[in-house]
Amino acid sequence: MSFLNQLKSQAQNLTVEQTKSHTDIQANTKQTELACKTVWHYVSELCKTLNVLAPAAPEFALDKNAVWPPMKLQDFRSDSRKKMLRDQEVVDTISIAWQIVPQVGKPGTGVVEVDFVPALERVEKNLHSGGVKFERKDVVQADKKPRRVIRFEYVTQARGYVTITPDHDNAQIAFRLANTTGFGVKNVVWPAARMQTDFLDELAKLIVAQPSQFVPAVLE
Repeated sequence: MSFLNQLKSQAQNLTVEQTKSHTDIQANTKQTELACKTVWHYVSELCKTLNVLAPAAPEFALDKNAVWPPMKLQDFRSDSRKKMLRDQEVVDTISIAWQIVPQVGKPGTGVVEVDFVPALERVEKNLHSGGVKFERKDVVQADKKPRRVIRFEYVTQARGYVTITPDHDNAQIAFRLANTTGFGVKNVVWPAARMQTDFLDELAKLIVAQPSQFVPAVLE
């Protein structure tokens, strides 16, 4: 085979690969968009339903010494954003957000004091992940042995959310879950093909603090 024919053969093989890749991406994009349509319909109906029910929240605690009163979930909202991808309008993100408030009465105030680094980092991380309003103060405790502590004064109200981001090229959907099982953020990715009602029911169970298989045990 001449060198020119070798080059032609390489070019033909590359063209076949590129065509196959383009076809795969088109198929993945179509599958992902259908999945997003299913997800959007589900979460829209879920928000309407949960706004009526105002379900009980899981236990929330900034620290072992700062356990919140029984909380509930309310003010559910859903949103969907679009973007252009290869001259086609597709879903960019789908999101759900809600407020976490006391079951009885209005949000109140609380105080927690920490005097060592691990506890300080844990409390601050929980406050930030929950979108909690707080003030941080340095305090010197005048005990037998004076010591410096950090005091956090906070409001017992937090925010939960789920951000859903599709990957159209690979037919995958990423979920960022904030404060669904107490304070904290988890990330999980599932194939677009899994986005059916029975699977999304697991997401709903997770949000309302029921046993759920939505997040793999390894991430718990």
